[in-house]
Amino acid sequence: MQRITIAKGDGIGPEIMDATLEIIKVAGAAIEIDEIEVGEKVYLSGNTSGIAKESWDIITKNKVFLKAPITTPQGGGYKSLNVTTRKFLGLYSNVRPCVSLHPFVETKHPKMDIVIIRENEEDLYAGIEHQQTDEVVQCLKIISRPGCEKIVRYAFEYAKQYGRKKVTCFTKDNIMKQSDGLFHKVFDEIGAEYPAIEKEHWIIDIGAAKMADTPEVFDVIVTLNLYGDVLSDIAAQIAGSVGLAGSANIGEECAMFEAIHGSAPRRAGQNMANPSGLLQGAVMMLNHIGQTAVASKVQNAWLKTLEDGIHTYDIYTEGNSKQKVGTKEFAQAIIANLGQKPSLLKAVSYENNEALILPKYVRKPKAKKELVGHDVFVHWSGTNPDELAAIVKNITSENTKLSMITNRGIKVWPEGFKETFCTDHWRCRFKANDGTIISKTEIIDLLNKFAEKGLDTIKTENLYYFDGISGFSLGQGQ
Repeated sequence: MQRITIAKGDGIGPEIMDATLEIIKVAGAAIEIDEIEVGEKVYLSGNTSGIAKESWDIITKNKVFLKAPITTPQGGGYKSLNVTTRKFLGLYSNVRPCVSLHPFVETKHPKMDIVIIRENEEDLYAGIEHQQTDEVVQCLKIISRPGCEKIVRYAFEYAKQYGRKKVTCFTKDNIMKQSDGLFHKVFDEIGAEYPAIEKEHWIIDIGAAKMADTPEVFDVIVTLNLYGDVLSDIAAQIAGSVGLAGSANIGEECAMFEAIHGSAPRRAGQNMANPSGLLQGAVMMLNHIGQTAVASKVQNAWLKTLEDGIHTYDIYTEGNSKQKVGTKEFAQAIIANLGQKPSLLKAVSYENNEALILPKYVRKPKAKKELVGHDVFVHWSGTNPDELAAIVKNITSENTKLSMITNRGIKVWPEGFKETFCTDHWRCRFKANDGTIISKTEIIDLLNKFAEKGLDTIKTENLYYFDGISGFSLGQGQ
């Protein structure tokens, strides 16, 4: 018997949760339930996180959380509970299967069968943003080696466990050579440990275009947080409907399962909502807790129901569907089909699968770290980079001098182009003399000299070599 935490959420959430629980219980799920309240009511009570501390205690005790969609009120500084939950619980892997149910659910891609595995904690979703000048705001893209290693290894272990043949990595490392470059490098390193699985890498823009056009050429896709968020919604939609897709969020200690769609308040209380997305999340939950026979029974009954043409309004089409039903009636049709299998759609069998148990991250030996330069960002309202250079190049320390000025990443001094548009946000790069390691006191000295010149320094970055390899990017145009 597995004790789980559930939250019925907002909008259509209570209806689809009731339907989902009824189906899996009749199918034989050995679960005990602790229910918590999260979402709009909690937010509006004055709790900006949308969840009470006592609820966190229940989630962390049970380790398994099945959550219906919630509503986050607009404005007021309310934080996304989904993002908060993933980070607090260390749910580093987001798993979203996107499978065509052709011809019973309309799609232009009848052979599509993709699983998107998305890094869930880092990237731009770290949410670290600052306004730095009148004209420029910054959002930090945080990528770590542990984050890359955990998600890439999960993708290969998932492929191995479920008999998948290929893992594809999507990045934009032709532009972001340090951050996305690290993800690609780790993919190559870990992929070498799985010789039986085909490996490939695509640049995200052309890769996304290829997935939207010819999804059948992909199998398992592993990617960073933002790309995975966008790709998985596209994949779910072109497979047939976002409303049919479930999502698993897996960590080393806890796991959360959900539908990928929202709370749809306009459909609440009308017995119209399709519970399939949350049911798919529940099937992944059952597999995760080792109740694989029940997961197979539920999934096959769901497929048989779709094959029978018993559809909710969102996927009902004249000539293809046979009966339009409500939430409760759809659940009853699935229950009636328990123990049966589809005849045209591919039946599933999860019985031989086990929960993925991955090794914990082992920190690598510390690299030799050498400080070889410094970037000083300034708020300067001029437009001519040569004028700024005339001021800044007289600022030096014992071992450094100005080597470059950029604006929005593009080199504008020396040898810039007059056609380049410049904002009020400038980066002044100071590099050490060849072979010289600079000290933190020299950086402080530089910043004091900027202040003496009346220049507004808004941000600084140290430039390092790690084991002799550059840990910073060149300016665009260098």
